[in-house]
Amino acid sequence: MGAISPMDAMFLIQEAREHPMHVAGLQLYKRPPRVRADYLATVYRELLEARDVDPMFLRRPRQPVNSVGNLWWSEDTNIDLEFHVRRSALPEPGRVRELLELVSRLHGTLLDRHRPLWEYHLIEGLADGRFATYLKSHHALADGVTMARKIVEAFSTDPKARGLPPLWADRETEPKPESGRGIVNPLEVFRSAGRALSGLTGVGPMLAKYGAQALMEQSSVLPYSAPRTMLNVPITGARRVAAQSWDMARIIKVRKALGVTLNDLVLAMCSGALRRYLIAADALPDDPLIASVPVAMKTQEAGREGNAITFVLCNLGTDLDDPHARLETITESMRATKELMANRPGLQLTALGLLTALGPSVLTRIPGSASAPPPYNVVISNVPGPRERLYWNGAEVEGIYPLSIPTENQALNITCLSYANNLEFGIVGCRQAVPRLQRLLDYLEETLQEYE
Repeated sequence: MGAISPMDAMFLIQEAREHPMHVAGLQLYKRPPRVRADYLATVYRELLEARDVDPMFLRRPRQPVNSVGNLWWSEDTNIDLEFHVRRSALPEPGRVRELLELVSRLHGTLLDRHRPLWEYHLIEGLADGRFATYLKSHHALADGVTMARKIVEAFSTDPKARGLPPLWADRETEPKPESGRGIVNPLEVFRSAGRALSGLTGVGPMLAKYGAQALMEQSSVLPYSAPRTMLNVPITGARRVAAQSWDMARIIKVRKALGVTLNDLVLAMCSGALRRYLIAADALPDDPLIASVPVAMKTQEAGREGNAITFVLCNLGTDLDDPHARLETITESMRATKELMANRPGLQLTALGLLTALGPSVLTRIPGSASAPPPYNVVISNVPGPRERLYWNGAEVEGIYPLSIPTENQALNITCLSYANNLEFGIVGCRQAVPRLQRLLDYLEETLQEYE
């Protein structure tokens, strides 16, 4: 199928038993009215009948999967859907707590690299007749923004719509030409190389400007300037997951009153929550925590798969007791980075992420690097989602919770997604390194109340 891009390959190379590198989404549903007792059994059978699979969900690394296979994709033309699509049940009546315990276990297991890199779980047994689905896919297949789009495409705004195909179904309406697949056009190779070289020429000046902002203006953040915290330790493969929704009307009211962006307010909520969490553990450092913030890049390739993101660093101002001072620090840090990134080609933005955030994170896997300062302390991501209420073959989608990746020496990940009238937070931590992770949900609420 072709070469794996450097950014996508980086996620494959990083993976180990202690470091699963998949992103996921947990969806919660209310059953349609007046359905039969075997409703979910019927749903499961219909899922297995969707044999026309999107090419993205046929990808796996070439053999051997742990060496040069990380550089090239192959396509599984005989996919085993019964392996990828699974049915689970909670002891009835299941609570959200039991659902999150199950999802925590599912999120800590590796995907099989000898098969396409995704799994889909239909989960029943929740109280009030509700049910859930959990999709996980390797970060090398797509970033969180792309996967959120795939999930949303599987739903409808019409509660009466039926016959919707599952999210892994191929929705391409035009027939795909088979004759040219795999044939390399030499002219296009030279054109692509020329575009890449043209983009690389601006990387040096961009990084020089970034360094000047960090050293002289104190607005940008350099890697390895983060303090070491209890969150920046070696991790195990076991995960703990927490999730909660916040009323978007509250968020927007506060954002407008403070005159900041939604992303700035999300970062400020996380900053306040992390400050409270570390104070409770008697582990708040004197220096401010630094967040790695994924940023979606614009691309002219419609429907592009893989990763179309870069990463920037943000000063969270956790050393400041005044919540307004923390917010001002965050806003200024993100403003400087946005100005630097404006109108830059994608290759330069990718280089920025590789050199300031993702690359240094990979270096933490080198033996002996544990004593070095962490490149950043935590990953915080805000994914735009649909503003309309969605339905899946008549079942109302009550929540869409994004779940992402803790990595070595980065034991915590916070991701949120806007859906309908809510802002949905998904928090994932190393089960051993981040005790009482669910308390972060309480601290997010307390911080929002503080800004209110």
